Amino acid sequence: MTHPHLPPEIAELRERTRRFIREVVIDAEPAPGGRLDQADRDRLQAAAKETGVFAPLVPTEYGGQGLPIEHWSPILQEAGYSPIGPVVLNCMAPDEGNMHMLDLVATEEQKKRYLAPLAAGEVRSCFGMTEPHPGAGSDPAALRTTAVRTGGGWIIDGHKRFTSGAVGAGFCIVMARTPAAVNSPEGATMFLVDMTDPGIRVGEAIHTVDRSIDGGHPHLYLENCFVPDDAVLGEVGLGFRYAQVRLGPARLTHCMRWLGLARRAHDTALDRAAKRELFGGPIDTLGLAQHLIAESVIDIETSDAIITKTAALLGTDPKAGSALSSVAKVHCSEAIYRVIDRAIQICGGDGVSDGLPLAQYLNEVRPFRIYDGSNETHRWAVARRASAGRRAAVQAGERYLGDAVVRRDGGA
Repeated sequence: MTHPHLPPEIAELRERTRRFIREVVIDAEPAPGGRLDQADRDRLQAAAKETGVFAPLVPTEYGGQGLPIEHWSPILQEAGYSPIGPVVLNCMAPDEGNMHMLDLVATEEQKKRYLAPLAAGEVRSCFGMTEPHPGAGSDPAALRTTAVRTGGGWIIDGHKRFTSGAVGAGFCIVMARTPAAVNSPEGATMFLVDMTDPGIRVGEAIHTVDRSIDGGHPHLYLENCFVPDDAVLGEVGLGFRYAQVRLGPARLTHCMRWLGLARRAHDTALDRAAKRELFGGPIDTLGLAQHLIAESVIDIETSDAIITKTAALLGTDPKAGSALSSVAKVHCSEAIYRVIDRAIQICGGDGVSDGLPLAQYLNEVRPFRIYDGSNETHRWAVARRASAGRRAAVQAGERYLGDAVVRRDGGA
């Protein structure tokens, strides 16, 4: 892996994480398609705390390692080398994104009540934004869940789906549309809702190909759900702004974790290609296999580079970093899939069996092209920003380059 110029303490944490994942966590992985049971989760998280690798992104005051965003990637890639690594280290979605947002937006009392136990791995959480059609999905502006003021609080009504992690979660951060008021604009507001609230109910499961997120992706129903005023996360009407605070870094951490898994798949393919012989020699001496290997190296390195650039930008210019995270999300989600798919091809029949975990890896990463905004939506946003940026530059005096030159000499 690249990142040769890490500060000594970050390099040491990365090496410690690498050893823990490869020497402790990998041996505890369930069979492909299985889930980590609670007893093993508790045991491994306790070991991670003792080793000093638990909650790498969480501030030290809440028991984490306090990593700055520009150094998230090398640690999360090491965590992602095992499909259960991020769960064990408490840096898995949706908890990781929720912890980041709570740290930035929540009141001190909310941090004590929600962030502290989440950071310690004592509870899990979920994020309620996606809704059935025609509600919010890739277009958050289509939000249909509503919250209306009442005496001392709010009444929330709505129907969410793909609420990742909802089964067994301790609380949900719910996005709801709120009307304009004297001191707040019309828009969306985030609410902290305890899953024990009688007005919130986990509904039907949605059976997806991925298995890495505890709690699945079920429907969630909010019916006459009362929450007090202190359940508002941040300010009323600013939910869409906070969503960007959460989603830019969160989609990038997906890239980091899955790139770690792609490295695992690539290592599996390299080991296989070095040992298995075909047509009189090892597979890795054959031109067709070498082409697959080289293409995977290129996909891994370009993904690593765009992640590193985006993470650095998020640390210095969050708005520009969030915009670039769309580029990173599209590139990485597709490149990572290609790496794992090539690994399966190199491993042949065993690659599509449960004798190797590669087919399950493919199932884990395939939904990422849809989750956190479909790749098509991100491409649309990237293109709009590029066009608007160029128009602004030309209007500000940049040379316009779009007119063809009419040549009178026949082109000589």
